[in-house]
Amino acid sequence: MPKILRMRSKLFVPACRPEFFDKALAGNADALSIDLEDSVAERDKGVAREAAASWLAKLGTVEKSVIVRVNGLETPHFEADMEAVVKDGLDIVNVPKIESAEDVRKIDTLLEELETCAGLTRRVLLLANIESPKGLRLAAEIATASDRVVGLQIGYGDLFEPIGVDRHQRAALDHVLLQVRLAAAEAGIEAYDGAFARVADLDGFVGEAERARAFGFAGKTCVHPRQVDAANRVFGPSAEQIAFARRVVEAWDAALARGHGAVSVDGVMIDQPYAKRAAELCAMAEAI
Repeated sequence: MPKILRMRSKLFVPACRPEFFDKALAGNADALSIDLEDSVAERDKGVAREAAASWLAKLGTVEKSVIVRVNGLETPHFEADMEAVVKDGLDIVNVPKIESAEDVRKIDTLLEELETCAGLTRRVLLLANIESPKGLRLAAEIATASDRVVGLQIGYGDLFEPIGVDRHQRAALDHVLLQVRLAAAEAGIEAYDGAFARVADLDGFVGEAERARAFGFAGKTCVHPRQVDAANRVFGPSAEQIAFARRVVEAWDAALARGHGAVSVDGVMIDQPYAKRAAELCAMAEAI
């Protein structure tokens, strides 16, 4: 299996700008996503693909999750992108505009073939983008279609713009956030919030990230390095949360040893779901 660390922040880097790859890798983002899709002009697709493949081939062991967003299944670039980037340096392939479980199974089958051809000893995982009405409706089926699916990620622009929904309309955002989070929860995987394109509006980015965090999302896409530290802060546990989580874990272990199924910590009644979440926060704190 590839290393999958926390992904509080995932920084997009256009594949047509390979001079930024190593700089982004050295930054604070938890995950680096080389983008072959929206940020690359049609005329530059081939050159960008070669740049991404060359960089991955030379990449050694790194302490980040390395992702490539390929072009969509229905484009003429999809298979060439996949053939180029399935290498030892790749942890996760991010496929846009997935709309069904059948799409996931097609990707799964192709990845199996490419892993065998490349002689990989581990599996490349899949981050599935939810960015169409059909994809949103079938999000749970997409999430559960393969154990390669490591997360669902929202694509707000492609979801909202074609149907005239305001990208920043709170009711629309809340509906999508909850639906995607519940679909991911059904599969036991994480949900990741989409990009916030107003790079000069850091307060807006933070507000949207905090909203996603309240819905149980694990991280957010960053389109500029200035967004990375804010995402890491929002999606990482605070000192107070860590301290409380440690008290919960200690009290829960003691309660189990006494044969009890619940315990009060700081006036909060704790049972198994709360204890599990506290243990996850402690593990995240250790990783950070």
